[in-house]
Amino acid sequence: MPLFMALLTLEFHLDGNDNLKAKRRVANSLKQKTRQKFNVAIAEAGSENSHSRLRLAVVSASNSEVHLRSRMEKCLEMMETICPEKLTDNRLEIYVPD
Repeated sequence: MPLFMALLTLEFHLDGNDNLKAKRRVANSLKQKTRQKFNVAIAEAGSENSHSRLRLAVVSASNSEVHLRSRMEKCLEMMETICPEKLTDNRLEIYVPD
């Protein structure tokens, strides 16, 4: 049975944000809610020093591609709904390791 891995990358624009503390507050809230609801790994990826940009990477694995894709799409919908900031980019990649 194959193992599928998904990587969902999201980028938010933090309008009017002028310090890293406020950015961390938004990031930590999103990470906590996403972990609790979907049991996924999530981390800030690549925008650590920017005050106005937040990039998050969400990773999950499953033996069903349909289930995995559905979980990640629901994760994206929830994060877009609960985050007050503008979602500027997202990308879902599914991998099948050899």
